[in-house]
Formats: sequence, C-alpha cells, structure tokens
Amino acid sequence: MSLIRHVTAPLIDQNPVTLQILGICSALAVTTSLATALTMSIALTVVLVASATVISLIRHHIPSAIRLIVQITIIASMVIVIDEVLQAYAFAISQRLSIFVGLIVTNCLVLGRAEAFAMRNPVLPSALDGLGNGLGYSLILLIVGTIREFFGAGTLFGQAVVTTVADGGWFQPLGLMQLAPSAFFIIGLLVWAIRSLRPDQIETPEYTLQQQEARR
Repeated sequence: MSLIRHVTAPLIDQNPVTLQILGICSALAVTTSLATALTMSIALTVVLVASATVISLIRHHIPSAIRLIVQITIIASMVIVIDEVLQAYAFAISQRLSIFVGLIVTNCLVLGRAEAFAMRNPVLPSALDGLGNGLGYSLILLIVGTIREFFGAGTLFGQAVVTTVADGGWFQPLGLMQLAPSAFFIIGLLVWAIRSLRPDQIETPEYTLQQQEARR
C-alpha cells in the first residue's frame, strides 16, 4: 500500500466507523453540536497519530507479554495531555465534552490501530495510518454533528442558520435529534448508503438461507 493510501483509504473504503463499526459510543455522545464533534475529532486524531508514532518507534523494545499495558499507558498519557490543554485553552468545550475526552483511552479504534498496525510497521506508515483513521472517524462525526445540530436546533457552530418558530420563524427543531438514538439512525443510514454504492463492503453471510434450513 502506498503511503498516500494509508491516509485516503480510511475515509470511505476502510472507514473505521461505517465499515469496522468502531468508535460508535463517542459518535452518540458528542455529536449534538458541530463544535463538540469537531473538538472530539481533533483530540482523537492527535492521540491516534501521536500514540501510533511512539508505539511504532519503540515496538521492537516492547515485550510481547506486556504490549497491551504499554500501549494503553502511552495512549492514556496522550489523552491526559489533550485533556489538560482543552481545560486550559477551551474550558467551555471541555466542560461540554465532560468525561468523553478521557474515554478516548478506551476507544477501541485507538487501541485497535496501535495493536493491528503500529506494532507491526515503521514510524511513517504508522503515523499516516493514525492520521487517515482519525480523518475517517472525524468525517463521520462531523456529518452526524452537522445533521443533529441543524435539524435539532437550526444552528451550526451555535450560530443560527434558520429562524426557529420560537424566534418568530418557520423552522420547528426536531427534539429527537438532540437524543442519542438519532446518531444511531444517522450512522445506520450512512452505512446503508455507502454499502449500497460500494457493494464490496457488504459482509458475506455466515450461513445462506438454504444452509439454515438444512440445519433445522
């Protein structure tokens, strides 16, 4: 795989959210507004790139028996730094994100890429893989955040885009968009749309209907 493919493939073809179904929890929790979705996207992308770079750099010196502990320690250190920076320079956003920045440590996407790729590849491909997966994750979060904030409040980045009924306009915000299930629906529709356009992403069923009937 060429270096540029490490960045471009996770955007659509190997998107960590729509193809691998990773990082769903944060997509539900932080996408009520575009500002929080963007902040979370940047935070996770930085952690992905930094942790992948460090883990790849020292991969030959990590004993196999404790590799997961070392990876989690490195990721947790990156997350602590990001959280402290947010509290220092973007306190309001940090408060809105609450514990979800800290939960990047448990995000299966971050640890998954560290274990599956950074532990097995040189530094540059690992850093680009982290960047690509971070951008793929960010793309989905920003799409979901845009839809939820616009239809749920009539705003983008907190700025009014349409005038709501409460302010004398015509637009009635959809309360469902401010609830977590709406993110499930939107991501489900994205998965359906992408796999309709790219049938190769559809998983092969473990059993066909004929096999299931034969087993009865």
